[in-house]
Amino acid sequence: MASRPAISEPFDFAASGRRVIEIETQGLQAIAARIDGGLHDGMFSAACRLMLDCRGRVVCTGMGKSGHIARKIAATLASTGTPSFYVHPGEAGHGDLGMVTDADVVLALSNSGESDELLMLLPVLKRQGNALIAMTGRPGSTLAREADVHLDVSVPAEACPLDLAPTTSTTAALAMGDALAVALLEARGFTAEDFARSHPAGSLGRRLLLHISDVMHSGDEVPKVRETATLSETLVEMSRKRLGMSAVVDADGRLLGLYTDGDLRRTLDDAQIDMRNTPISAVMTRTPKTIDSDALAVEAAQLMETHKINALLVIDGEGRVVGALNIHDLLRARVV
Repeated sequence: MASRPAISEPFDFAASGRRVIEIETQGLQAIAARIDGGLHDGMFSAACRLMLDCRGRVVCTGMGKSGHIARKIAATLASTGTPSFYVHPGEAGHGDLGMVTDADVVLALSNSGESDELLMLLPVLKRQGNALIAMTGRPGSTLAREADVHLDVSVPAEACPLDLAPTTSTTAALAMGDALAVALLEARGFTAEDFARSHPAGSLGRRLLLHISDVMHSGDEVPKVRETATLSETLVEMSRKRLGMSAVVDADGRLLGLYTDGDLRRTLDDAQIDMRNTPISAVMTRTPKTIDSDALAVEAAQLMETHKINALLVIDGEGRVVGALNIHDLLRARVV
């Protein structure tokens, strides 16, 4: 095994790191200036239009480091409203090309523009009628010339001092992919709610998609008593339903008040109150905080935090109690 070269001491790691960032920043500035500017007039917009009008999906492909960037671009497009997936060009030549339909747009990445695995696919894609967007660092390359739209992501220099490892060039390609994805997102009017629908398992998805009706207790699980009930009867109902509260309702189920564990502690401090015979209407809270079943679960969490309460009643448009929830329900749903 070859021995590792000795590191000359002291080595300035920070200076090396800053140099990389500075070189890559210059590369990003170079491609920013090319977006629909100068010799590249309209290319970026043309690429966006092809992808926006695509009846199928945007198929991203590339070899080596360009393949890693293509895979990330496909993921970003898919999560921001542009259906997309990645195909490995080597595997495409051995059957995976069957995943590409004539309705798809192909986004091919190659810094040299001469990757054999990509060039081998071009005749098939042309015969099938796929629109081809190329992203390369060489405008005169084969891939660039054969593409319907070419995005020039060439950079002044790689950050690698040997000018071998793809560094600035991959950063530039990734940034151009982000630019395409965000431009399409804005053109589609893509919203945070749309984003959440493709991320239902994430915290954003839970915050934007989970409604009160998804986490609340309903039907017989809702603790409630009539206004004629006694305090002791209300405590029995609270104990049975185990939500730390009970609604007080009229004959039609409309909310009149609320009695909670906190109210019970305050009641116990009052020696004048007969725990067995006092009517619940005498000790209940008459204007409790409530929420609508169509509201988002995160709104319930915000309401509880603002008013320092641990439970909420859910009412309909007529003021009838249709559900109940407490902080533990929101914790189980991972809303808080």
